[in-house]
Amino acid sequence: MPSITLTDAARMRFESISFFIVVFLIASLIVRFLWNSLRSDFPRLPRLSYSKALGMVALWALLFMLVLVMISGARELLTPGAWKKDGLTYTLNDTKPPAAEVARPGPTEEARRARLQMLFNALTLFADRHEGHFPPTRDEPTVPSMYWKTLHDSEMRYLYVPGLSKSEKGRLLACEPELFGAKRFVLFTDGSIAALTSDELAPLLLPEGK
Repeated sequence: MPSITLTDAARMRFESISFFIVVFLIASLIVRFLWNSLRSDFPRLPRLSYSKALGMVALWALLFMLVLVMISGARELLTPGAWKKDGLTYTLNDTKPPAAEVARPGPTEEARRARLQMLFNALTLFADRHEGHFPPTRDEPTVPSMYWKTLHDSEMRYLYVPGLSKSEKGRLLACEPELFGAKRFVLFTDGSIAALTSDELAPLLLPEGK
């Protein structure tokens, strides 16, 4: 036996229409009951049949629809563009232009220098406890990981030159990645900090003697 089924959209629409039809019929029945109940106090009122109650409720629905249309028209006059066409009807135009994204200001040079100074203090503390030698790697657990992170949103870690000691003065110890423009702050083994370009920094990153 063939069976006829509705799509989900059609079924939901059919259920909505059925619901409003049932509400309409019940409302008409209530109006008829109330109207005829008033005849005991007002005998001159004509008796209202169910068909006439249906017509009265339908008329009221049309009047309410007219009032809503007038309200929406007044709103459109007061606020042009408040409504947009959606098929055969209109819906509220609630779309707002996306707010312009405000770029977050990057860290200042003073803050970047201060972060490198914090890293140097932590490395110096390690060196004082290990005969003047700086940590062999950035993964040294006694140096908190937060000191290795730059102030960039990515929290990328500083570049580090392992195997150095406090006695090797003027050697490059750590530097910023290419995150903050042309100038990169670099840290030397004596604690001094300088701003260099990537081209100026490249020879300092080479192993000693090359």
